[in-house]
Order: sequence, then structure tokens, then C-alpha cells
Amino acid sequence: MQQRSAWAWVPSVSFSQGVPYVAVMMLSTVMYKNLGISNADLAFYTAWLYLPWVAKPLWSPVVEMFGTKRRWTVLMQLVSGAGLAAVALTLHAPDFFRWTLVIFWLMAFSSATHDIASDGFYMLGLPTQRQQAAFVGVRSAFYKLAMIGGQGGLVYIAGELMKATGDPVHAWSVVFVLMAVLFLLLCAWHQFMLPRPDDDHAHTAGGALWQDFVQTFASFFRKKDILTTLAFLLLYRLGEAQLLKMAAPFLLDPRDKGGLGLSTSEFGLVYGTIGVAALVAGGIAGGVVVSRFGLKRALLPMVFIMHVPDLVFVYLATALPDNLPLIGACLAIEQFGYGFGFAAFMLYMVMVADGEHKTAHYALCTGFMALGMMLPGMVSGWIQQQLGYQHFFIWACISTLPAFYMALKVRIPAEFGQK
Repeated sequence: MQQRSAWAWVPSVSFSQGVPYVAVMMLSTVMYKNLGISNADLAFYTAWLYLPWVAKPLWSPVVEMFGTKRRWTVLMQLVSGAGLAAVALTLHAPDFFRWTLVIFWLMAFSSATHDIASDGFYMLGLPTQRQQAAFVGVRSAFYKLAMIGGQGGLVYIAGELMKATGDPVHAWSVVFVLMAVLFLLLCAWHQFMLPRPDDDHAHTAGGALWQDFVQTFASFFRKKDILTTLAFLLLYRLGEAQLLKMAAPFLLDPRDKGGLGLSTSEFGLVYGTIGVAALVAGGIAGGVVVSRFGLKRALLPMVFIMHVPDLVFVYLATALPDNLPLIGACLAIEQFGYGFGFAAFMLYMVMVADGEHKTAHYALCTGFMALGMMLPGMVSGWIQQQLGYQHFFIWACISTLPAFYMALKVRIPAEFGQK
């Protein structure tokens, strides 16, 4: 294998995994809100963009059969970079909403494929478990850095450009051009710097591969208590899926429409930067708690800590405070709780996936996880328009109750997750 320092490519590939996801699932919502798209439309159509992540296990054999994982990784980065540039261009078209959605869907597909290829490439480029374990934290840190840079820094830049020019189309075009240039530079870097593992080669499309593929799927659905498991995966974030879709519109909408009337720059600061930092801190704290007490003992308290802070949105929609530090503190509390409880969710998927086909089964778990975000998110904008923000957030809190019920129903070994 061609020798490369893992530091030359692991951080940058992890960062590259986060950028398209942030653009498709987070920046699109803020951008469409700035450009006057209704809550119902932006929630419904952007929720559909989850679909490639839901279905990515279905085309994972294609990545195995054609080309190397290195080639797929670089190619999908090129497609995503071109997609970011295309968004910047089509924003000026009269029918920009339709065209940008098409491009975002293409980017979502390429990003999901990139995840399949790059996750497999990590195993080949870092062949020993010791190397893989050493860079787990690095991968997570640089993925989160992409979230903070995108949802925080780039949104802040868009807001400042809007203040300077008064033209949201121009502001977001500039942001997407910046992202495209950065991503294409990363693509060029990886073309030269990614190692070429000897085991990275295409597998023949013989019957054995397809047979293994079918058997892997079948074995997942034969797992004990699979219906309870699927219900848990789909319902754990039922309330959060709706709340997250409407968080940006609520924070950006003017006060006469029930929102907080933040500028786009202020949104990038309090939600995209402080909020994401609190999310990361919550995830770290949740991992520490699980390792101390085990998932079985920690799950129900972690569900409480995840969902009870959703009530801060009820407070914000009722009081409509104009104190930015107070708003930031409320959002930090909610995001910390979300990150804290999500750590339990991730570890539960690890437990479910454990066994002979753990990689494929974990991908299936993440697919159902994404479906649990997609379906509630699709209707969240319509529900908000019918109820108004205050009653919508009350409804979102009520929607968290199935997560408490499912936390009582799932079976977890007593010592699982305990260090």
C-alpha cells in the first residue's frame, strides 16, 4: 500500500463528509426561509432530501462491485462540489426553488454514496483496529467542525452579506460559491493524498455477492424483537424531528408572525455556533454517562434529559424575548439535551447491529433513523401553519411521549455500554 500519514487525509475526508450534509439538510432550510418560501413547502420538500440516507444500504453493493472505494470517494466529492456551484447559479433563475431542490437531491445522493465509500475506505486505509480506534475522535471532531463552520460561520457570512447588499439571492450565491471552491480543492487534495490500499478493489458482480446481500438484509429482520427495535428507531426522535425543521423558521420569522425576528447573522451565531457547540458537549457527556452506568440504567434518564428541554421552545414562543444571550442560553440547553440523549440512541444502534454483519446492519439502523426524521419533518411545516408557533411547540413536546414508552419496552443487556 502507498504510505500516507493518516493525518494527511482522515481529518479532511471527515470534514468532507459533513459539508454536503450541512448544505442539504441545514443551510437549505435557512436559505429558503430567507428567500420567502413558506414553512409548509420548505419543511415538506427539504424533508424529502433525507431519502438518499434512508435508502443508502440498498445501493451499497454497487459501490462494492464497480470501482474502488478511493475512486468513489473522490468522484462523489467532485459531484458534490459541482452541485454546490450549480446551486449558486440556479438561485438567479425564476424557478429557483424547483431547480435547487433537484440539485440538493443530487447532492444528497452523492453525499450518501460518499459516506458508504469513505466509511469503507477508512477500514482499508487504517487496516488495524488500533489505528481505527486512534482516529475515531478525530473523525468525529472534524465532522462536527464542518457543522459549526457551515451552520454557524457560513450562515453568519450570508447574514452579513444580506445586510450589506439587501439581496438574499446574491448573499447565498456567494456562500455556495465559497463552499464549491473549498470542496473542489478538497477533492483535488484527496486525488493526490489518499493512499491506495492493496485491498481496495472492485468485487465481481457474481451471485455470491447478491446472495450475501439478500441474506444480510434477511438476517437483520430476523433479529429478536425486531418490531420493537424498528418502533424505537422510528419514534425516538418523533418530536425532535418536527421541532428541528421549524427551529430556523421560528427564529427567523418576524414577531408579528410569532417568531423571534433574529437576523440571519444572529441565527448563525446563537444556533449554528453556540447551539452546535452545546450539541457536541452534550454528546460527549452522554457518552461518559453511558460508560459509567451502562445503557440499560441510563436510557430512560437520558430520554428525559433529551426531550424535557424542548420546553424552552414553548417558553420562547410564549415570551418572545429579545435578549440575544437569553435566547442563546435557551437554545444551548435544548441542544445540549439533544446531544446527550442522542448518544444513547447511537449506542443502541451499535447494540442492535452487533453480530456477523455489524457494518451492514448498522447502516440499516441509520436508514430507519433517517426515516424517523424524514416522515415527521415532512408534515411539520403544515402543522405549524395550522397551529401557530406556540401551539406547534406544545404539540412537538407531546410528540416526544412515544420515545418514553419505547425506552421502557426495549430490551438491553444489563452491562451493555458500561466500561
